Amino acid sequence: MATITTLATGGASAGRTAAPVPYLVEKYIDFAAAATAKGSALAAADVIECITVPTNTLILNAGMEVTTVLTGESSDNAFDLGTGLDVDNFVDGFDADAAAAGAYAQNAAAFQPVVIGATADTIDLLIQAATTAPTAGVVRVWAVLMNVDGRIVADEVDRDQLA
Repeated sequence: MATITTLATGGASAGRTAAPVPYLVEKYIDFAAAATAKGSALAAADVIECITVPTNTLILNAGMEVTTVLTGESSDNAFDLGTGLDVDNFVDGFDADAAAAGAYAQNAAAFQPVVIGATADTIDLLIQAATTAPTAGVVRVWAVLMNVDGRIVADEVDRDQLA
């Protein structure tokens, strides 16, 4: 099992909004790039870190969509999507090798929103099962997040002095 971390960096990492409102983040996972980042072929039990989630953030939902059909894999590929708290909280056993472009993974039966507390985490794609993992293809991983750190309020600004 390998953890591929380099794909979670960059512009698709979750940011913060000034107010506690839900916002969408997404990251395109190219399986050829993931294999290059790993340094060898992808395999069952490999974890691809997709989206960095900051502390004190509620993950309202997350999922994946096949945007470019996966190729080079055997007929037994299954993906999970979750966090360090629960590896298949959002998606459990998505039949990736049978998915056409535009196919969305359904939420796991036990799906529930997740609060990332005092330690930042990542939303991870786990290659749950694969005799031969994909060598090419692209999956879009998305998440709807919300800052639950509290409202940002002005406690000392010039306009308060004018009243």
